[in-house]
Amino acid sequence: MTDNFDPTPQDRFTFGLWTVGNPGRDPFGSETRPPIDPVDSVHRLAELGAYGVNFHDNDLVPFGSSAVQRNEIVARFHKALDETGLKVPMVTTNLFHRPIFKEGAFTANDPNVRRFAVAKTLDAIDLGVEFGAQMFVMWGGREGVEADAAKDIQGALDRYAEAVNLCCSYIRESGYDMRIALEPKPNEPRGDILLPTVGHALAFIDRLEWPDMVGVNPEFAHETMSGLSFSHGIAQALWNGKLFHIDLNAQRIGKFDQDFRFGSEGIRDAFYTVKLLEDAGWTGMRHFDAHAYRTEDTEGVWDFARGCMRTYLILRDKVRRFNDDKEIAAALNVAGRFLIAEPTSPSGLGSAAISDVRAEAAGLSEEKLAEVGYGHERLDQLVTELLLGVR
Repeated sequence: MTDNFDPTPQDRFTFGLWTVGNPGRDPFGSETRPPIDPVDSVHRLAELGAYGVNFHDNDLVPFGSSAVQRNEIVARFHKALDETGLKVPMVTTNLFHRPIFKEGAFTANDPNVRRFAVAKTLDAIDLGVEFGAQMFVMWGGREGVEADAAKDIQGALDRYAEAVNLCCSYIRESGYDMRIALEPKPNEPRGDILLPTVGHALAFIDRLEWPDMVGVNPEFAHETMSGLSFSHGIAQALWNGKLFHIDLNAQRIGKFDQDFRFGSEGIRDAFYTVKLLEDAGWTGMRHFDAHAYRTEDTEGVWDFARGCMRTYLILRDKVRRFNDDKEIAAALNVAGRFLIAEPTSPSGLGSAAISDVRAEAAGLSEEKLAEVGYGHERLDQLVTELLLGVR
């Protein structure tokens, strides 16, 4: 394609080895396409214009590999990165696949399982640092419960915090330039997962030993599964200075975790997500945590990856058009969007300021204020027309 929606490394798009490497397996069926060598993924992503590639520890180095095997795999992957210029901005660890984690990892009742999980995470941090990663994402897919009587949730949160604190301590003492991003999810694979939403994760971070080192990694699908607004979750994270990383994909409300191609569902939500990131001037990675439909062959995987990036760029252009559209600007003024920046109490929070607020309110007419229309129907229609390509 030769239009202006072809990605370049400057767009800072990244994919996980587990995304393009997904073989099409699901709980009801086996693989529909062969595995893709991580080195081949690096080369293909570079050809498509991606900035980087991320991985779980065992996406790159299979669990149980010997030291010699590990070193050979790492050297080969380094060579591919050097040849293509792709970066590794983020890494994570797999604390959900192995049978040992069936009852939890950081929050397992058994302290030996917890120690195993922490040690595995520290090894993954070391591996990420070898590749220059500065972000470590923690997704607690097994940190949850089905039989509520079996788990002391407050105690589990104590152990969760302890594990994150241990990782932060290790990063600090090792002199690593790395931060941690917690990834919320409401359920699946556990019936209920701890830290199910962005808000839960933000409250948890405040109780940590080094909260400045820890932020969030919101995922489009995870917030949408609960019927929440993903862009609102991102805004909350930005407001708290805690948007450390982001996972972009697509999801239908109330479904299992679908991880569809970005923009394939919920295009308005995708637009408002891109608008928020671009208007905020966010400098982080645009990471796609998604995978191709199970119907695809290997070539379809690269169609999927290309589609994620192009949709983001198309929506970024829609954001530019939104911001330049005079009719939309007028409708925004009718809606009073920009008035939100005006403080309710310009003179502060003290008793004199409170008196000023009450005095101002006393001179207002409730009836007249209630009569005001805000033009949301027109504004919303203009956005619809923009997205449908007629503006």
